[in-house]
Amino acid sequence: MRILPALLLLANPLQAQMGDWPSYGGTKGNLKYSALDQINAENLKSLKIAWRWRSIDEDIKVQAGIRPWLFEATPLMIAGVLYLSTGMGQIAAVDAASGKTLWSHDPKSYIGNKATVYGYTHRGVAYWPGSAGLAPRILMGGVDGYLIALDAKSGKPIEGFGNNGKVDLGADWRPGVDRAAFVVTSPPVIVRDVVVVGSGLGDSGGPRNSTPPGTVRGYDVRTGKKVWDFNSVPGRDQFGNDTWLEDSWKTSRGVSAWTPFSGDDDLGYVYLPFSTPSNDYYGGNRPGDNLFGTSIVCLDARTGKRVWHFQTTHHDIWDYDPPAAPTLTDIRVDGRNIRALTQITKQGFVFVLDRLTGKPVWPILERAVPQSHTGKERTSPTQPVPTNPPPFALQGAREDDVIDFTPALREAGLKIFRQYEAGPLFTPPSFRGTIALPGSQGGASWAGAAFDPETQLLYVPSITRPVVETVHEKSEPLAKATTDAFTSTRAALVGPEGLPLFKPPYGQITAFDLKTGDKSWHIPSGDGPRDHPALRLMKLPKLGWPLRTFVLLTKSLLFAAQEGPVGPERRVSGRIEADHTVREPKLRAYDKKTGAELAEFDLPSNATASPMTYLINGKQYLVIAIGGSNLPAELVAFSLP
Repeated sequence: MRILPALLLLANPLQAQMGDWPSYGGTKGNLKYSALDQINAENLKSLKIAWRWRSIDEDIKVQAGIRPWLFEATPLMIAGVLYLSTGMGQIAAVDAASGKTLWSHDPKSYIGNKATVYGYTHRGVAYWPGSAGLAPRILMGGVDGYLIALDAKSGKPIEGFGNNGKVDLGADWRPGVDRAAFVVTSPPVIVRDVVVVGSGLGDSGGPRNSTPPGTVRGYDVRTGKKVWDFNSVPGRDQFGNDTWLEDSWKTSRGVSAWTPFSGDDDLGYVYLPFSTPSNDYYGGNRPGDNLFGTSIVCLDARTGKRVWHFQTTHHDIWDYDPPAAPTLTDIRVDGRNIRALTQITKQGFVFVLDRLTGKPVWPILERAVPQSHTGKERTSPTQPVPTNPPPFALQGAREDDVIDFTPALREAGLKIFRQYEAGPLFTPPSFRGTIALPGSQGGASWAGAAFDPETQLLYVPSITRPVVETVHEKSEPLAKATTDAFTSTRAALVGPEGLPLFKPPYGQITAFDLKTGDKSWHIPSGDGPRDHPALRLMKLPKLGWPLRTFVLLTKSLLFAAQEGPVGPERRVSGRIEADHTVREPKLRAYDKKTGAELAEFDLPSNATASPMTYLINGKQYLVIAIGGSNLPAELVAFSLP
């Protein structure tokens, strides 16, 4: 076995030794990587489904009158046990070899059919190994806004943690805050015995006086006592307050840390991606750069003090918040060892920063961008653009990129295109409606990237999904509920005959060499609409689907699987619901050096979360979540015979 440099071993110490998967992304650095190689290119095609676990939500969702969203959980695996959350906010422990439920805990977060801002969904839990006589714990931020701590062996609440194993994350909110507008869907991260918890808030439609704050909180992992708060919108005399002009910081502006975090135990730092300020597509009543909106913020985990920050979009009016946990990538560039942080974005950029200081590894330039003339909007004159690595997504809406499979499709596509404003990346939303490409659901997503610490290759899944962003004057009823003069909407933009409007690929995976920043290769993800009646006779190559792709790396392979189509969305008792369609439900394996497809495996329905892998009893397993909503929510485990 080749011995890795000590620098690179820092990225994956526990997995490499034990074959466990102790954190949501494999490690707190969110590499989505395992050094296991029992499953390899030589025996890959023998992979079979070993077991299936039916979510405990299936037993109660009809009785509760709730249809959860997709089953978005990635389990942990520690010492032979999988730990995971469910869409309805339950927690389960599952035997990693057999798929049998060992225990489950139902905090009944759904009682009273509480509306949650995203619908009922959850992505995972965190594990604390115990210390000084205290047993290991499982911790989760609940869909109803509580932090829960359970005994890892029994699943029982920890009596000495908060109030019988439960801490109210909104205990110190001011009167009038709407609890239904607050939810936690991502796992906390635990660094130096502090549990760091974010939240998800609604940031479309304009800020409301009842909107909860986007404060990030740190809690003592032993007692549940709150250790610190970090205000995502800086208060008076706090750093960054001067970026909220005209006292706009006083209004409830959201800015939440909703996606998974990353942590570095060695440095004692936690890295938080923060969301767009409200309103998503209009900022006329929040002039200034609006820190810490659409930023990566590094905090000292023990104190909650800001160490550094980097804003990836100034005065964001495109909903371009960093959508995924930063990947902590120890790299070697030009002879220098760098403890780096890599952040992928919706607009198709890869920001690579020194995670000790926040300084760019390669230059990031402030480039002039188009300006808005809509209402009171005052856009930032420049936006940060990395010089390296290159973008991984199509950026900006141009007539040259409208589909041209046939002259008729081209003509019809241009007719649709010309109904709206269009231009380069960061063209502002408008009263007429502006095409955003990538849109706020394009580029990268919460599925995140994967990083190989041995080769220093980064693998980024992305989609091409344009939207139209439109600013509206508010109607009288809405004006009373919110604090801005205008509101805004986002609408999907579809091309002729239901095809995408722009050229393929519509979903893809891109590999970057972080030693140099160069693009190594890119491939389409999924067959795409090549069987559409207008294209069927053309014998096109794979076009990719504009659907979220989830990736996992092992020592020799890249695994990937896609979601199926979702929608149309509907509101039920204040929450989002939608039916999900099964389309090309495959788990695929690729040569990670070249992107060549090596094998594909049928799934009962489409993937809904990132896969994970582990070793138990001498056998490697690969587990992936599928289903949810109108489809059975399950874990599917693969292994060799």
